[in-house]
Amino acid sequence: MYKTPCLLAVLALAFSVDADAQAVRSAIRGQIPAEQAIEFVDREGTVCGKVESVRHAQNSSGEPTFLYMGGDFPRHTFSVRIWGKDRDKFRPEPEALAGKVLCATGRIARASGRAEIVVVAPSSLALAAD
Repeated sequence: MYKTPCLLAVLALAFSVDADAQAVRSAIRGQIPAEQAIEFVDREGTVCGKVESVRHAQNSSGEPTFLYMGGDFPRHTFSVRIWGKDRDKFRPEPEALAGKVLCATGRIARASGRAEIVVVAPSSLALAAD
C-alpha cells in the first residue's frame, strides 16, 4: 500500500538529480542553460537559450533592449540587457535575434528575481547551433 508513494518519491528524486547533473555538465562545458542561470548569479559565465522575444524599452531610463530567454516576458528565466547607448553597436539590430538560439557571455546578475547579463559589445553574444 505504500509502494506507489515511495516509487513516485524515488522517481522525482532521480529526475531532480538528473536535471542537476545536466546543469553541472553544461556549466563544465562552459554553457549554462537559460532556465538555470539563476543558480550562477555573481559569477562569470556563458548562458545559452532561445530568444523568445525582444523588447526595446524606449520610454524607460537608459532605453534598454531586453532579449528574453527561458520563456517569454514576463515568465522568462533569463534576459540579456543592452543599454540604449550601446544599441547602435549591434548590427543587425537586436530584434533580428528573436527566435534564434543565442549565447551571452558576461557577469550573471540578479534583476527583478531573474538572472541577467548586461552586454556592451556584440562580441559578448554568439549564435549557437540549434
